[in-house]
Amino acid sequence: MSKTPGPKVVEGPYYLFWLGRRPHPPLLARQTVASSTRQNHDGPKPARRQGVEEEKGAMARRLEQMSHDSLESSPRSAQKVVEEAGFSEDLRRQLEERIAGAKFKSEHASAIALSRLPSGAGARTRDIAGARPWTGTEAIEDTALRMLTDAHKPLRGPSKIPTPIIRLPSKVDTGRSQSGAVAGDRLATARDRSTMYAALKEAGLSEIEREQFAREMKERFSPGARTMPATMRGLENLANQRIEDAIARGQFKNLPRGQQLERDYQASSPFLDTTEYLLNKVIKKQDIVPPWIEKQQELVSTSTKFRSRLRNDWKRHAARMISSQGGTLEDQVRRAEEYAAAEAVDNPPTWKRVRVTTINPDGHVSQISLSGQLTAPDIQPPPSSTAIPARAPFRDPDWERTEFAYHNLTIKALNKLTRSYNLIAPKLARKPYFNLARELKSAYANVAPFLPEEIRERASRPRSSASVGATRPSGILEKFEMAKARVYDEDIEKKGYGLRQFWRDLWRKGPET
Repeated sequence: MSKTPGPKVVEGPYYLFWLGRRPHPPLLARQTVASSTRQNHDGPKPARRQGVEEEKGAMARRLEQMSHDSLESSPRSAQKVVEEAGFSEDLRRQLEERIAGAKFKSEHASAIALSRLPSGAGARTRDIAGARPWTGTEAIEDTALRMLTDAHKPLRGPSKIPTPIIRLPSKVDTGRSQSGAVAGDRLATARDRSTMYAALKEAGLSEIEREQFAREMKERFSPGARTMPATMRGLENLANQRIEDAIARGQFKNLPRGQQLERDYQASSPFLDTTEYLLNKVIKKQDIVPPWIEKQQELVSTSTKFRSRLRNDWKRHAARMISSQGGTLEDQVRRAEEYAAAEAVDNPPTWKRVRVTTINPDGHVSQISLSGQLTAPDIQPPPSSTAIPARAPFRDPDWERTEFAYHNLTIKALNKLTRSYNLIAPKLARKPYFNLARELKSAYANVAPFLPEEIRERASRPRSSASVGATRPSGILEKFEMAKARVYDEDIEKKGYGLRQFWRDLWRKGPET
């Protein structure tokens, strides 16, 4: 009684491709084929040759390749499936070796990638190769680095201008003919070479002569022996070689130096707008200013002229009026000083006082100690006189009434100019309007301390002689002015009739009446 053959189990590594795609491993690792059914339908199989392996089909090769990829992608899950599935020992051992190899490559992927890099790889390439692969979660150090990078805005660097690509010409016209060598030239060259070779082989030459002859022959084929290279690369190499030889000889050491190159470090500052900076620089070079700056200059110039004229007129008039009150020069000066003291009490000048830091004899700043501490001295307030001045501040209502028309007209013109300036000027650069009473009060306060000195100058100034009845010519006419005539009194009765009277009577026209 023969036994019926059982189902044949076909096992192979390419079935592992289905391990990660189906939930039940026993249904994926085995394939049963009934041999009895195959014998009934297909008939007896031809005998296989011993030692000859059956060729695999395209489907089998594809499944095997996919199973290998599955092992390398997920070695742990493949090992678990292999343990659950029933494979033969040899196949199981092969699969475990492959799984172990794939697991090793997966765990040490960065080290393997670094070992396979060439020796000339850059630092960035090595960092990318040794970086940890993405697992779905961000590492703590990467999070900290990202937060630090996002906290500070990167500085604006200079724009990278692409370098123009200059293609070198393949050939350079050196003036020599491009035609090939003539047959006669080639024969002559071959004859010379053979002659040199025969001379070199002669036994009469010593070793030193042979070495010298060989050196001369080698120099003929050196780059320096050629008259002119035929390519652009050869020209560049020749120029570099000559420059290096000149540097080695020291020909570039004592060259005259030019002027220092002026560098504008603000142009490359990342904190300034490049366009605005360049526009302002161009405007500054062309001496162009904004309209409100021109208006401001006009306003300041006009106001300065008015204030200086107001102070000069008042100083001259006040000194003249104080001197006209009589007394000696000392009395006039003392009277002016009393007026100045009364003005300082009633209307003190509003001058800005700036305290300059002094330096002690040791060469150190007096306000900074040797330990580095800043000691600010106590600023004493100016002494205030409690005594009531004997005189009131000097004023002249008649002068104010006389000059009122001019002052009022000038103040209106200044206010009109200020109004037009404030319309175009920025808010922080606007100026207040002018007031006649405020300007007069400021002029009185500023002029009062200078009145005594003005009186002394007026007293010591030489007086000019004024002619009565006619104005004295001035300017260029003074150079052509004739000397003053002197009239001599001629008394004919005392001196008698002389030559002068005779000559006058001789040329007199008409009869004497």
